[in-house]
Amino acid sequence: MSIEVGSKLQGKVTGITNFGAFVELPGGSTGLVHISEVADNYVKDINDHLKVGDMVEVKVINVEKDGKIGLSIKKAVDRPARPERSESKPYSQRPRHGGRQNDSRNARPENFESKMAKFLKDSEDRLSSLKRNTESKRGGRGARRG
Repeated sequence: MSIEVGSKLQGKVTGITNFGAFVELPGGSTGLVHISEVADNYVKDINDHLKVGDMVEVKVINVEKDGKIGLSIKKAVDRPARPERSESKPYSQRPRHGGRQNDSRNARPENFESKMAKFLKDSEDRLSSLKRNTESKRGGRGARRG
């Protein structure tokens, strides 16, 4: 029996390591289920999920040129397709700024020029305040000497 990527097979766990489990497939070939492919959730200890001799359903995820076979247990499980996200708003209509929404009846959207003017004024105010505080501490111009 040829092993093809994407096929689902029954196999027997023949060995367990700290990085995965070796599974004997029909036809006598052996593949590896990496620890990250054992379950959907984080697997700290593979022994909590598998034992030598367990029969498992696996999906072939890759076959290397040197004959190594990569297997997955979590991808072999059929899950229902993800539901469409039609009930959620499109990205452009989602609230911004931490969930606050502008009241569209009272607030007019700011144009780019007004936003830029506001930013520049705030920036200049902060910069002048910062300069004033640092110059007085360093003894720069305007500082008293005595």
